[in-house]
Amino acid sequence: MMRLPQARVLFIFALPFAAFLLRLGGAPLFDVDEGAFSEATREMFERGDFLSTYLNGERRFDKPILIYWLQAASYHCLGGILGAEWAFRLPSALAAITWCLATWHFARNRFGTDTALAALAVAATALGPFAIGRAATADALLNLLLALALFDAWRHLESNRRAPLLRCYMWIGLGALAKGPIALIVPGAVTFLYCASRGNWRAWLRALAAPRGWLIFAALTAPWYGAALAIHGQDFIDGFIFKHNVKRFTGTLEGHAGSLFYYLFIVPLLLLPWTGALMASLRRAKTDCARHTGSGLRRYLWLWAAFVIVFFSLSGTKLPHYALYGATPLFLLIAAHREEPRRPFAHLAPPTLLLILFIFLPALCGILATHATGNAYYRALLAEATLRAGAAYYGICGGALLIWLVALFAPRAALWNRLLFAAALQTAALGLAVTPWLGAMLQGPVKEAAEFARARPEPVVLWKLDAPSVSVYLDAVTPSRPPRAGEIAITRVDRVPAEGFEFLFRRAGVAVVRIAAADAAPR
Repeated sequence: MMRLPQARVLFIFALPFAAFLLRLGGAPLFDVDEGAFSEATREMFERGDFLSTYLNGERRFDKPILIYWLQAASYHCLGGILGAEWAFRLPSALAAITWCLATWHFARNRFGTDTALAALAVAATALGPFAIGRAATADALLNLLLALALFDAWRHLESNRRAPLLRCYMWIGLGALAKGPIALIVPGAVTFLYCASRGNWRAWLRALAAPRGWLIFAALTAPWYGAALAIHGQDFIDGFIFKHNVKRFTGTLEGHAGSLFYYLFIVPLLLLPWTGALMASLRRAKTDCARHTGSGLRRYLWLWAAFVIVFFSLSGTKLPHYALYGATPLFLLIAAHREEPRRPFAHLAPPTLLLILFIFLPALCGILATHATGNAYYRALLAEATLRAGAAYYGICGGALLIWLVALFAPRAALWNRLLFAAALQTAALGLAVTPWLGAMLQGPVKEAAEFARARPEPVVLWKLDAPSVSVYLDAVTPSRPPRAGEIAITRVDRVPAEGFEFLFRRAGVAVVRIAAADAAPR
C-alpha cells in the first residue's frame, strides 16, 4: 500500500494534467477569440503562408506569430484524430501545465517541498488559469513565458550567474513572439522596481546592458518582425504596434472598458477557490516587503503582482485575463502563508458558494433570459440553458457539492487540506460539466448552423454575426456580407428582415437563411 504522503504528492502532480486536459475538446470553440485564433491558423494551411495571419481573407495584426505556429503544428498532427477543438487548444493546455510545473520547480529550492506542492496545487486549480489554459488563445503561453523570465531574473539577481540572465532574455524574446511588447514591459519593470527598492541600481543596469542577451533576443524576434514589416509595411506598424498595443493602453479597444478599481474585484474572482487564502496573505504583505525580511524574494513577488495590477488599472482597455500576468507570484505567496489562516468560514465560504452556484446556474440563466431586456440574441441563447443541462450536468455538479459538504464538516481535516479538496472538486465540475454546458449553450447553435450549412451545396456567408468559428467548422473562408441570390447566410435571428428571406435552419438565436426571391439582399 502506498503511504498517504506519497499518494498526496501524486494527487497534486496529477491536478494540472486533469485540469487542463480533461474534456479539453468538450465545448465548441468560443467566439470571438478562440474562433479568430483558430481560423487564422487554419487559413495558414489554406493560403500556404505561415508568416502572416489572415481572418476570413482579411489581414489580422492582433498578435505575433508564435501561438499560430504552435496551433498549426498541433492541428496538422492531431486535428484529424482528436478534432479541431482539442488540437487548437492543446498548445495552451501544455503551456498551462508547464507553467504550473515551473512554479513548483522555482518554489522547491526557495520555500521548501511542501510549499512548492501547495503552489502547484493553487496554480493548477484557480479559476483564472483554468479558463485561459483551456482556451485557444495566446494568454496561457504568455503567462508561462513571463513566469519563466521572472524566475530566471530572480535566479540571476540572487546569484549573479550569467546563465539565468541569458535564459531570461530567451523567454522575453519568445514572449515578444507570442504577444508583443508586454513581454518586455513586465520583466523589465518588475526587476527595475525591485533593484530600486534595494538601492541596487547597478545590478539592473548591468543586466540591461548584456550584449549576449540582446543578441539572443534579436535572433528570436528579428526574423519574423522583419518579415512582417517587409510584407505589410506601414499597415503592420499601424495595425499591430499602434492599434493593438499603444491604443489598447491609451484608449478603450473593442468596448473593453472598466473603472480604476476593476482588477481589485477581478483578481479575487480569478483565484477562486483560494480567495480567502489570498486575503490572508495580503495581511502579511507589509512584513514580507520589509528590508530585513529574508532574501528579498517575497518583496520581489509582491512587486511583481502589484505592478501588473497597477499597470493594467491605468490601461484604457481592461480584460480579466490581464491580471493573470501577475498571478504567478500570488500562487507562491498564498502557498507560503498557507499555515496562517485561522478563520475557516472566510476560506471555506467561497468554494461552497461556487459549487452551489454550479447547480443553479442553468436555472439562473433561464430566469435571466425571461426577464432581462436588451440583447435579444443572447436572450435566445440563454433560453436554452436548462435544455442544454442534462442529467449528467446535475449529477456531476450535485455529486461534487454533496462530497464537499461531507468534507466540509470533517473536523479532523486541516483547513488547507479541505481547501485543496474543494479546489479539486471545483476543477472536476468545471472540466466535466460546466464548461461543456456553457459551450453548448453559447456556441452550440453556431456550430450546429455551420455543420448544417456545410452539408448544403450553396456558398455560405456570415451576415450580421461575428462568429469566426463558423469558418473553422465550414473548413473555408466565410465572407462577412449580406447574401446574394444562390447563397445562404448564417446570421442572428433578431437581425433577419421580416420579409424577403426564408429560414432553412433555426436554433436559439442563430439561423441559416436564404433570399426568398431572386433579388439582391437588402442592405
